[in-house]
Amino acid sequence: MTDVRQFILQVDDSQAHMRLDLLLTNYATGNNLALSRTHIQKLILEGKVFLNSQISRKANHKVKLGEHIRVVLPDKVEQKLLAEKISLDVVYEDDDLAVINKQTGLVVHPAPGNRQHTLANALLGRFKQLSDINKDRPGIVHRLDKETSGLLVIAKNNASHLKLAKQFSEHSIERIYIAIVSGRVEFDEDVIVAPIGRHPTKRQNMAVSYLENTRYAKTCYKTLKRGKNFSLLELKPFTGRTHQLRVHLSFLGHPILGDIKYGKDNSFGRMALHAQEIGFIHPTTEKFVHFTSLLPSEFENFLKQNT
Repeated sequence: MTDVRQFILQVDDSQAHMRLDLLLTNYATGNNLALSRTHIQKLILEGKVFLNSQISRKANHKVKLGEHIRVVLPDKVEQKLLAEKISLDVVYEDDDLAVINKQTGLVVHPAPGNRQHTLANALLGRFKQLSDINKDRPGIVHRLDKETSGLLVIAKNNASHLKLAKQFSEHSIERIYIAIVSGRVEFDEDVIVAPIGRHPTKRQNMAVSYLENTRYAKTCYKTLKRGKNFSLLELKPFTGRTHQLRVHLSFLGHPILGDIKYGKDNSFGRMALHAQEIGFIHPTTEKFVHFTSLLPSEFENFLKQNT
């Protein structure tokens, strides 16, 4: 049997003319409901938010004084996510967060029909306490693709999770990726600004598109080295769209080596993308912290052999 929770509020003077999603996020934060703005927006799209007894699916709706809002929070009965003993490279750890150097080939969180052998399972097996805003993604604030290696920040409690998530949504997290791409990139430095949306025919892929339902995406890059038929790049994503770096580099005509989804060259043996650095404001100390990981051995060996 499904246990349905809900909360109801009426818009007052201080809330009038606010965006619906922002008002509900502020309300949830003030009442310790552990609901992020992303979660609120998802509830709106799913028709779980009622405005004056009518479903409202517009997150940007400007509410009016006196309007009644009801939010339905169904508790889904799901299979429990199990802890697994999977080796993790923990770069840093304190009471609020941890920083993990994820290995290539490890899926970050479970998907329908696949609830084992993910980073989420590994985190449950390694840490006693993790944020549970999303019970299918304990501790996970952001993600890396399965074949991408590198640094991930993990939240150990909901307060830290929400503060870190806010930094990601505001694009204030500093991230640097290293990639080896096909061909010789022309410019030493450049900025790719191209909107990304779902591929019109390959629904599992993303693509640069100027049609409706795309999202602004921006990537800065610096060419660190050029070889005969490859380039070593430093990448700084300003936004965090799905597959952003992979799609932008493919759009540029220089797909990442080993990226079968958006390129053709599989000679590298894995996708040549590594999240090397991450910096953010610590949710408790409020001081800027910065972490760096070594370049994977596959990258080092490739560069030695092709120099």
